Amino acid sequence: MIQRIQSVFLLLLALAMLSVVFLPIWSKTDPLSNQEVVLTATKLAFTKGQGPTTNTWPIAALAVAAAAVAVFEIFQFRNRIRQHQIGVFNLLLIMSTIGAGFYYSSIGERLLNIKVPGTFEAGFYLPTLALLLNVLANRFIRRDEKLVRSMDRLR
Repeated sequence: MIQRIQSVFLLLLALAMLSVVFLPIWSKTDPLSNQEVVLTATKLAFTKGQGPTTNTWPIAALAVAAAAVAVFEIFQFRNRIRQHQIGVFNLLLIMSTIGAGFYYSSIGERLLNIKVPGTFEAGFYLPTLALLLNVLANRFIRRDEKLVRSMDRLR
C-alpha cells in the first residue's frame, strides 16, 4: 500500500535531500576584504574575490543516494522488514551527508578570516529534517509490522 503515512514521510525525505543539491549549505563573509566563501553540494568557492575552488561532490552524491534510497524504500511496502532495513541504511547515508557538510564547512572556515564565524544555510538543515522524517517513517513501518503480527496471532 503506497498510501501509508510512511510513504508521505519518505517522499518528503527524498524532496529534502534533493533540495540539498541545489541550495547553499554554508557561507562566510570577511567584512575587511569583502570576500565571501559559499559551500554548495558540488563546490566550495569564493563568490567575491579570487581564491581556490574545492570540489565537494561527495555531499551531492550522498544526498542523491539518500533520495534514491528513500524512493526505492517506498516501493518495498510488501516486505516491511526489508523496508525497515533500507530505512536504517538511509539513516547512515543522511548522517554521512551531515558529516560531509561539517567537514567541508571546516575547510571553508580556514579559507578566510578565522575570527569571523561562518553561517549555516538552509541546505545544511534539510538533512536534519530528512533524518527526522526517516525516523518517523521507520517508526510507522515498525508499527505496521507489529499490527500484522498481532493479526496473525489471532488467526
